[in-house]
Amino acid sequence: MNWYLIALKKYAVFSGRSRRKEYWYFYLFYILFIIVLTFIDVMIGTYDEVAEIGLFAGIFVLFMLIPLLAASVRRLHDTDRSGWWLLINLIPLIGVIVFTVFTLQDSKPGENQYGSSPKNVAA
Repeated sequence: MNWYLIALKKYAVFSGRSRRKEYWYFYLFYILFIIVLTFIDVMIGTYDEVAEIGLFAGIFVLFMLIPLLAASVRRLHDTDRSGWWLLINLIPLIGVIVFTVFTLQDSKPGENQYGSSPKNVAA
């Protein structure tokens, strides 16, 4: 949960780098919150089967759009890639697979054009 809060404190910071741990813990708690909020939406009747989303989950997704994009861009920066690689997700199936592989790769050691390695800062 601590890594989720660290990423959340950088709400709209698109510069710098994020470790794998920071990105994936942020993404894990993001998905868990959506599941819990969807369950709550179903229980209280605010889930829309046509739109396939509920009121609370939808509001959460809207509020978390910028932090999710920022964390993704910082993660790409950590692998020495431009944040524009995020747009590869627009290619059906293949784009999501390639982006996932990028985010699973280890950090580029040392300094790159996006800053110093967050592993060195944390150590």
